[in-house]
Amino acid sequence: MCACLVQLAAYRAAFRLCVPPSDVPAARARRPPERGTVSVSIRGASGSLTRQSLMVAGFCLLADTLAFSYEGARVYPAVSFWCLLAGIALVDAALASAARLSGVVAFAQATLAVAGALALPGGGPLPDTNDAGMLIAAYRAGAWLNGRPAVLALLYLAAGSIGARTLGATTDLTEWRTIVLGAVKEALLAWLVGRYTTARGAHIAELEQRAVRERENARHALADAIAGERSAIARDLHDVIAHHVSAIGVHAGAARLGLSTKEVSPVSTALTAVETSSRAALLDLRRLLDFLHDSPAEGARQPGLSDLDELIHLVSAAGLETDLSIRGAPQKLDGSLDIAVYRVVQEILTNALRHGDGHVDITLDYGSSSITVTAVNPIAVPKRPVEDSPHRGLEGINSRAGMFNGFASYGPVHGGTDWKTTVTFSMDGT
Repeated sequence: MCACLVQLAAYRAAFRLCVPPSDVPAARARRPPERGTVSVSIRGASGSLTRQSLMVAGFCLLADTLAFSYEGARVYPAVSFWCLLAGIALVDAALASAARLSGVVAFAQATLAVAGALALPGGGPLPDTNDAGMLIAAYRAGAWLNGRPAVLALLYLAAGSIGARTLGATTDLTEWRTIVLGAVKEALLAWLVGRYTTARGAHIAELEQRAVRERENARHALADAIAGERSAIARDLHDVIAHHVSAIGVHAGAARLGLSTKEVSPVSTALTAVETSSRAALLDLRRLLDFLHDSPAEGARQPGLSDLDELIHLVSAAGLETDLSIRGAPQKLDGSLDIAVYRVVQEILTNALRHGDGHVDITLDYGSSSITVTAVNPIAVPKRPVEDSPHRGLEGINSRAGMFNGFASYGPVHGGTDWKTTVTFSMDGT
């Protein structure tokens, strides 16, 4: 009973090897691995399969030697017993050899089975010799060999099983069905299971490869869709905004030139501011369009805090007196954060120009892990904000702050005479 249980354990352990070692590198290579992890994955899989092969060979050796020691010692002479026991140990240990030797191992297992039947003294029942080894050899041949070598290995094992049963005279030769059935159980069944597991492994590898291709195609399709949408947005911005802004600049320049140049008037100053602002807007828009088209000009960049002086100069020319103060030690911000802070200041100045009373105080407060923009401007009485206005600019400020784990607050202060906006950005990247 103990020998049967050990043999069953060896058989089940062998059937866990669903993917042949020779197939593992090819299967791994078909997947899109991460750089630097290919060789590590293959070495890990190869080492695991080597350990499993040694375990299977050890189980088979233990099962066959225990069974033969229990039954063969009472049947064979001492010399034959020890020779056969050594042969069992050798052919079962060979089950841990390379996959390309599976045919040789199957031939050795079949030869040992026949040798055990030939060495059997007359009149005795044929004991178990290498039954577990025959099963695992058949499985290996079916799983790891292809074409003619696989068929030859099956024929070796079938001939060995039939020959051992025939020479051992364990059954009447007229009961040929029993002999053929024994060969089917010991050779053909395990061989077919090996073929099935190989086909199953190939099918799984194909499904994984197909899934990888589908994910890659979906990723490319999404990237193409994003690129197309960005191009469409860029075209719309150019068609809807650029032409109008250009026209504004041209008309402002023409109007300014049509005025008398002998004295500077508020009208000429305003027209100059309009002309300058339109040129700046076109430049900023052109940069944005280049980035949307993924073709920024050499040296082109989005504006940042280093461009605040130019921005303040533009709004001052448009009639907004701006006082900028800095608290704390100024720090160099990351590119995206630098752009976001600049855009927030730009939106604050635009709101103050539209709804304010000609003056705004802005403070940049650099902390250890955050930067805070604070702006206070008086509200012009005829331009007090309407309650049902969409406030898209304020929503944009909220959105930019949220992208950097920050927050924004705004609203009237000092009895409703001033408007205060406070925006805090996190600089630690969390």
